[in-house]
Amino acid sequence: MPAASPAAASPACDPAEAPFVARSQEGGVATLALARPAQRNSLSEGMMAALTQALAEIADDASVRAVVLTAEGPVYSAGHDLKEIQAHRGDADRGRAYFEEVLKRCATLMTAIVRLPQPVIAAVEGMATAAGCQLVASCDLAVAGAKARFCTPGVNIGLFCHTPMVALSRNLSRKHAMEMLLLGEWTEAEDALRMGLVNRVMPEGGALAGAQTLARRIAEKSQVPVKLGKAAFYAQMELGLDDAYAYASRVMAENMLARDADEGISAVLAKRAPMWEDR
Repeated sequence: MPAASPAAASPACDPAEAPFVARSQEGGVATLALARPAQRNSLSEGMMAALTQALAEIADDASVRAVVLTAEGPVYSAGHDLKEIQAHRGDADRGRAYFEEVLKRCATLMTAIVRLPQPVIAAVEGMATAAGCQLVASCDLAVAGAKARFCTPGVNIGLFCHTPMVALSRNLSRKHAMEMLLLGEWTEAEDALRMGLVNRVMPEGGALAGAQTLARRIAEKSQVPVKLGKAAFYAQMELGLDDAYAYASRVMAENMLARDADEGISAVLAKRAPMWEDR
């Protein structure tokens, strides 16, 4: 793995001034690491803002063909910063305006992952809880270390995980999603694989390498079908069957007109490797 930015890597850096997210890149794969392990990589206001900004920069970066989202330390993400939330209980409206705003920012972050042109792969070691589990479910793919664990524990503290529910219900079967949401119990890596929350389970400590391997394989492909395909995948899911087929047919016809589709088909017929130009 390439070195992170100097500010993220410097041991002399003041933790209060260190970046929330460390970015590195090797070839066409950008790796974003949640970089507040002492705060359990909670999705604080600062963390959400930094991650949203990093994704916005990547969206316009033609050199990035796939993204890996990992984390430093033993906790992938503990979800929302509960201290920030409780600090607003004394507001005149008992925190309603703040709660709505912070949840809006969280939704903006999660939808930014889904709408990013490049595929995003979560690399999870340790615990991913509440909005941290939502973060994993929002990624296009996910690779977990063997001892990774997932949980939506809100129901245990009088707070149903309503917003994590959105991502979970779009990735898991209804009964699996409801099991996680209603019980608030730990889901081990192998069960997360069985339930569809993650794609692969690697030996402990191997999630990042596994995710980067998938990212490199995606980065080798023409970006025309990858970007069109990712956007179309999520768009058609919101449509009825007939409308989904009509929409997918339009997008596929557009894809067929691309230079790389012509090149790819020609390469198959000529029994040679294709030469991509991403157009």
